Amino acid sequence: MAEEHHHHHHLFHHSKEGEQTTTEIDYKREEKHHKHKEHSGELGAIAAGAFALHEKHKAEKDPEHAHKHKIEEEIAAAAAVGAGGFAFHEHHEKKEAKEEEKKHHHHHF
Repeated sequence: MAEEHHHHHHLFHHSKEGEQTTTEIDYKREEKHHKHKEHSGELGAIAAGAFALHEKHKAEKDPEHAHKHKIEEEIAAAAAVGAGGFAFHEHHEKKEAKEEEKKHHHHHF
C-alpha cells in the first residue's frame, strides 16, 4: 500500500502586489541537497549499526545486564534500518531531481 508522492515544482510565484513572476528551479542545487541528505542517512545507518553490534557484544560480556544491552541493541538496529530507508528515499529523490534537470535543461546563448 505504498503511496506515490508526486513533487510539483511551481514556476509561478505571486509577489505581494499580486503580480505573477517566473523563476527557474535550480535542479542541480536540489540534486546536491538530496545527495547530502542521502549521505547523512548512510552515516546514520552505519553509526546505529555499529552501536547495535557494540551492544550485542556488551550483552555477551555482561550477563548481569544482558537484557538492558539486548534492548539497546534492538533499538539501535531499528534506528539503522530507519536511517537506511531514509538514505534510500533520498537516493530516489536525488535521481528524480537529476532526471527533472535533464528534462528542463535550457541552453542559454
